[in-house]
Amino acid sequence: MTPPLVAVAHGSRDPRSAATVRALVDVVRDRAPGVSVYESFLDLSAPLVTDVLRGLYDTGHRTAVVVPLLLGSAFHARVDLPALIDSVVTDCPGFVVRTSDVLGADPALEAVALDRLAAAPRFAFDDRGVIVSAVGSSNASANAVVASLASRWEARLGVPVSEAFASATQPDIPAAAAALRARGVRHLVVASWFLAPGLLPDRIARLAREADPKAFIAAPLADDPRVADVVVSRYASAVSGLLRQYA
Repeated sequence: MTPPLVAVAHGSRDPRSAATVRALVDVVRDRAPGVSVYESFLDLSAPLVTDVLRGLYDTGHRTAVVVPLLLGSAFHARVDLPALIDSVVTDCPGFVVRTSDVLGADPALEAVALDRLAAAPRFAFDDRGVIVSAVGSSNASANAVVASLASRWEARLGVPVSEAFASATQPDIPAAAAALRARGVRHLVVASWFLAPGLLPDRIARLAREADPKAFIAAPLADDPRVADVVVSRYASAVSGLLRQYA
């Protein structure tokens, strides 16, 4: 039996976030014919990943692949999700749940984020600078991935680029904007390293427009079909791992 794909997002009190995840999962279904695909959430939105996994077990499945819809390998990926899966496996004898890699800084996602900037007015002018906005984490390595994106983009775009975070760490948007202004930037182009709209992207947009009323705010990533392709790729890699494990 082909293992079902359980896509798990963080969850949000903002209904736009869950709606975007469900739309992404619909595209994943189209991209993965013959695979049963389910959306789920760690918290705040329904259905919870634990409920989906238990439901699969109760209907006879003995394997499943969980694909974290996360752009960084931080607390949710390293601690929250494994603990939730362990709680299910403990209660479900013989149930094997394989977790794929997070979506991470996949080149396809980086390309989506960069493509979003094409809509920015006068982007090529010398007075523009780019902020790569992300959620932020207490995990330094997760933040370093975003900083690495900013460094690569500066070399590629030929304009000043800084990372900025919505929570947990620095620089935040005001600090990043000030650093760019010190480098001669007058107007901000804010790239989104978020999958879906929600409270934190809204905070990013508000702070950016306080720093520059004409700031361009790029849209989150998940409505681009290339994101679904990365989800399917993560699933396929995890299934290959399962086959090698039980060969």
